[in-house]
Amino acid sequence: MNRVLIIEDEPGVQLTLEDLLISEGYQVVVKGDGPAGEKEALSGNFDLILLDVMLPGKDGFAVCRSLRKKNINTPIIMLTARDTNIDTVMGLKQGADDYLTKPFDAEVLLARMEAVTRRFKTENTNSAPTPTTIPAIIQFAPFIFDTQLEELRRGDEVIPLQVQEYRLLLYLVNHPNQILSRNKLLDEVWGYDSESTTRTVDVHIGKLRHKLEESDLPKFIITVRGRGYKFKGN
Repeated sequence: MNRVLIIEDEPGVQLTLEDLLISEGYQVVVKGDGPAGEKEALSGNFDLILLDVMLPGKDGFAVCRSLRKKNINTPIIMLTARDTNIDTVMGLKQGADDYLTKPFDAEVLLARMEAVTRRFKTENTNSAPTPTTIPAIIQFAPFIFDTQLEELRRGDEVIPLQVQEYRLLLYLVNHPNQILSRNKLLDEVWGYDSESTTRTVDVHIGKLRHKLEESDLPKFIITVRGRGYKFKGN
């Protein structure tokens, strides 16, 4: 049974989410403010966190950022009444795995939850790449990408990658010079169907570029206008 932490201050939303998830077989813990929710996330063993943005005491962005800094890798889906691109990008940059605006369809929420938790469990039960299909070391100067240690290095410097950044880079480097649409990347890296509407891909591409590129003119991850992205190694 999956354990879900709901951090949400609106009683009506709390009750709706709790009833929905319990009816689907989830074990649910509910906290109504940012500090209490963060404390519970740090002390509990959860499979997923549903995190509201507008919270008393500490907003959801700050809670998410704090949890990631403390190496809590539990998948986080942010829920909010806000519906602007900047808020979506902000949530994803703090380390959230997905973002839904209220009111949301229950089936969409359940589908996103299933995709996120399935991906996370796969990463933790079988994260080591198969040597026959994925090289242990992939080099694209000046970087060394160690797929067994799940590390990206530039000389002696280890460049930290979040879980989704690692998965995205792994997929890109193993499909060099191929034009990959956003829907394709959502399907293969995030496990969402192509009908999903999210800026997740663009945000994570931007984060990878920040770590890989030395100028505003991308050398490794190239945008193919109207079609998607292409990875160029050596």
